[in-house]
Amino acid sequence: MTVVAPGARPTAPLRLRLVAAVALPLSLALSKAPLRWRIAAVRQVRHLPYATPERLDALYTAATAVVPWWWPGRVACMEISLATVIAAALTGRRARWVLGARFRPDAAHAWAEVPGGAAGRDIGDAVDRPWTAVMHVP
Repeated sequence: MTVVAPGARPTAPLRLRLVAAVALPLSLALSKAPLRWRIAAVRQVRHLPYATPERLDALYTAATAVVPWWWPGRVACMEISLATVIAAALTGRRARWVLGARFRPDAAHAWAEVPGGAAGRDIGDAVDRPWTAVMHVP
């Protein structure tokens, strides 16, 4: 079991943190838009080749590393996963944005995924109650 100390932030290479620092504000701006607009924005990159699972994990780590501690709004799984997908697009690759759910207790979750792996899907409590993908974009 891995225990993370309070206040510990994930680390990522500077280049990926810079890409994530551009992608996160775009994600936060899109989070104010209707869901159909966010879906349309993500579909624009469907022509790009998929990122590798390792690159996706690195981009997800970078996106979580650049979340500002002073931000007054919500920065949760939907915003982080969308920022990961945008960061992949900014590096010339794509990832699927996945929205999912599970039962008992009911919960919703979002993550980024490529063939061969996902980033942000298994957040520690999903071992006995796996997430079911409801929508893949694109």
